[in-house]
Amino acid sequence: MNWDDLRFFLEVARTQRVSTAGTRLGVEHTTVARRIRQLEISLNTLLFEKSRRSGFTLTQAGMDLLAYAEKMESHLLNAMEKVSNMGSSLSGNLKIAATEGFGSYVLTPIAMQFQALYPSITLDVMPFQRFVSHSKRETDIVISIERPARGPYIGSKIADYSLKLYATKEYLEQAPPLRKQSDFAQHRFIAYIDELIISDQLRYIDDIIPLNNIIFRSNSVVAQMRACLQGKALAVLPCFMAESQPLLESVLEDSFTITRSFWMHYHEDLKNLRRIEVFTQYMKQQMAYNERFMLGKSKQLKIKK
Repeated sequence: MNWDDLRFFLEVARTQRVSTAGTRLGVEHTTVARRIRQLEISLNTLLFEKSRRSGFTLTQAGMDLLAYAEKMESHLLNAMEKVSNMGSSLSGNLKIAATEGFGSYVLTPIAMQFQALYPSITLDVMPFQRFVSHSKRETDIVISIERPARGPYIGSKIADYSLKLYATKEYLEQAPPLRKQSDFAQHRFIAYIDELIISDQLRYIDDIIPLNNIIFRSNSVVAQMRACLQGKALAVLPCFMAESQPLLESVLEDSFTITRSFWMHYHEDLKNLRRIEVFTQYMKQQMAYNERFMLGKSKQLKIKK
């Protein structure tokens, strides 16, 4: 058996396409298909059901092999890190996925400071607007607004954050008075596209805003903030984004402040990777240092040296 065939097997199992697996491995799709066939011959079993519609779908034998192959991959990664870092600085690559707003406005500056401390580590920061899969190894660490309900994950809450209702001074001067929530019926709003929303935690105003009052929708919170800056409508925005915008003012702070949480988690197979441990501890430290910023009580993110 050629053990390197397992590397091809893992990519096909995760992507379900030999073409995508080939791109990720840097080889032609014909090479991937040939290596999968070699593996099946050496094991004398069918690992994938193949079809044009669904691609390569694991058989029961394939699913059984996947569990073992992923453990082998994790052990190899651990061994490589331990050996390569003996007597040298921390090194390797880290893939970190986070919600779009947090990834752009909080994670990115913290990650750049972390990289300056550990220059041999490279970082892939992926702000997302969709579900990101641990099992497909799309990422090492996920920072999301929901705690994993189940699965072999290790993680914890790293921060609470506040969201408030924002508008430009221009909008507030031209629109009807806004003194209480019952005044919402006279105003226009920005919101998420309902069918594309990634979490029920983002449904802030469904019960209090008439649907006809929502004039702009986007599943991008950055796009929502940019729309709000045009002075045509109100938007519920994270304070860690909106407070840095001089044109935006918070509205009804005493009666309309929403609190949500960020959770950081990773697959338990990665728990022995030193760079995972160091980064997660660094992230927790920085988030504790920026508690007031995340709650909208400070306008600037600060990096603890």
